Amino acid sequence: MSKRIAEIREAIQRDSTRSAWERAVNAYALELIEDMPDDTEFYGSPADMKALLNGADTWTEYSEGGCSLIYDADIAERTCNPSELRRAQGGKRQPNSRESWLDVQARALHQAAIIIQRIARTPAAEEVLA
Repeated sequence: MSKRIAEIREAIQRDSTRSAWERAVNAYALELIEDMPDDTEFYGSPADMKALLNGADTWTEYSEGGCSLIYDADIAERTCNPSELRRAQGGKRQPNSRESWLDVQARALHQAAIIIQRIARTPAAEEVLA
């Protein structure tokens, strides 16, 4: 099973999100595939998933290496709803006692990669009916 990047992008954009976190994860998913040509076949294989990491070994390394957002305020703005953003003082305060903003971003990037993989591996409606 595989999907073209254009199909994956469309599926992500069609996804109706309810929370700031879901919108952030979808934004990261779109970022991960933004430089890939639309006609590229994506299988969701381990090799494909490794390609999303852009040379990093983990999503933490990807995040800390500057491959995505680098400023706490930008990460907080993307991942938080307005009340959470106020509580975190726009990213000046850490999100919680166990994570930095880069850790939060790494978690969101990991979830984004899983979404991309799930979409790539899901059969199209016409394939299911055939």
